[in-house]
Amino acid sequence: MSEDLKGIKNIIFDLGGVILNIDYQKTINEFEKLGVLNFETIFSQSSQNTISDKFEKGEINEQEFYESIKKISGVEFSFFQYQFAWNAILLDLPQERISVLKELKNKYRLFLFSNTNETHYNKFETLVKSDFDSIFEKTYYSHQFGERKPNTVAFEKIINENGLNREETLFIDDSIQHIESAKRIEIQTIFYNNTSLHKIFEE
Repeated sequence: MSEDLKGIKNIIFDLGGVILNIDYQKTINEFEKLGVLNFETIFSQSSQNTISDKFEKGEINEQEFYESIKKISGVEFSFFQYQFAWNAILLDLPQERISVLKELKNKYRLFLFSNTNETHYNKFETLVKSDFDSIFEKTYYSHQFGERKPNTVAFEKIINENGLNREETLFIDDSIQHIESAKRIEIQTIFYNNTSLHKIFEE
């Protein structure tokens, strides 16, 4: 670990793009196959209408989100087709990353904070062993937590609930807006950009 990260005692990990491999383009491609040819525009529109925010904060369920996407797109497709297309983003969870996390667990307090939703969470559970969450002292999935990144309130709650010293806390994420949010409340950060977890924590 680099000199400026000495003294770190707590690590908050993002999930998608850091631990779990994802590919947003695959979801775009699957919706295009359903006839939703402007999915990126629709997704932006749904975000502006707070549909996505509500889904990721657990304020609406997947059935309501599915109906909203159909209404916004004007395209009819089944609930199963929605689930398949929406979950296409989720790829694999490399075993070497799990091994690194298990090693880190012996040295640090580990936490997970993921912006996710009911549909992705249910699929993710089928991709990993049930003991995944046990690697972390506590997991924060936004749709269960009721808060999402980049809201600083979310980070403050995690810090306060677990009695963490923010100067001793490292946050690792692959979205720069989330990194900047954590920095604003003086949490230490690493912007994860297609490196390896092992290299980050090499002595």
